[in-house]
Amino acid sequence: MKILGIETSCDETAAAVVQDGRKTLSSIIASQVDIHSRFGGIVPEVASRQHLLTIIPIIEQAMTQAQAKWSDLDGIAVTFGPGLAGSLLIGVNTAKAIALSKDLPLLGINHLEGHIYANWVEGHTPDLPAICLIVSGGHSDLILMKGHGDYQLLGRTRDDAAGEAFDKVSRILELGYPGGPAIEKAALSGNSARFRLPRAWLKDTDDFSFSGLKTAVLHLAAEQDIAATTDIAASFQDAVVDVLVTKTVSAAKRLGAHQILLCGGVAANHLLRRMLAERSPIPVLMPNPTLCTDNAAMIASCGYFHFTTGECSGWDLDITPNIRLG
Repeated sequence: MKILGIETSCDETAAAVVQDGRKTLSSIIASQVDIHSRFGGIVPEVASRQHLLTIIPIIEQAMTQAQAKWSDLDGIAVTFGPGLAGSLLIGVNTAKAIALSKDLPLLGINHLEGHIYANWVEGHTPDLPAICLIVSGGHSDLILMKGHGDYQLLGRTRDDAAGEAFDKVSRILELGYPGGPAIEKAALSGNSARFRLPRAWLKDTDDFSFSGLKTAVLHLAAEQDIAATTDIAASFQDAVVDVLVTKTVSAAKRLGAHQILLCGGVAANHLLRRMLAERSPIPVLMPNPTLCTDNAAMIASCGYFHFTTGECSGWDLDITPNIRLG
């Protein structure tokens, strides 16, 4: 069974063809990083216009790379939220047009659920129930996945998401955009033990908070000279990773999870991947870093599992920019 996935929730235009939810036949991503970096962040209107220019060529490339004809497809999966409203509209309306014209089922996919399925697209079969740590620019969610489509929200950020905090701290330290890779690169030559930055543990909850940490970095950077930049970056990264790993491992132990699934753009961070694998008492599954950022293969994979349970979306499918999972 082949599913075409379409992803336009933010600033990547992506399309992919995935077979049986686990075999990626093609995955094409058009990044807008170079466009938005000059502004120091994503400009929604610019992102929407760029999606309009690239979505059809990207879909055509995905079909060509997969050596697939429209008659080979069993469905069209598309992200309908959360994300930027204008960007989501481009993807959803394109998917509707293709599905209607080719007489194919339409599958609306929650972007956060899609991130979890990045752990399936390389042929893995995660052991459920699992604790899912979804960390990206807009989300830091801890989810208990009991089965396909069965989610329980354990905790989420109360303010800044981890990726958002990386972007803001990178701006404070003048390291560039996007912040995640910039902070990680600077931290490689820094001393994380030089500055003990605060951790918001929010006792008796699985929630996260990174706003206070960001403010602490702002004050620290004002007190230090530029020579301390790499040490501040390393200390900041260490604080974020410490909280994410500690809370994830604690939830896994408490709930008797069989596995931990890491996903989202921040999941590409090497320190996070290493520390979670080292400190977890149960197996940790994490996608290849190229599958951590927004892509359509994860959307197609998720769509496959929805389709196998008989779930399809109607032609009234609309975007939901602030939808949650669980």
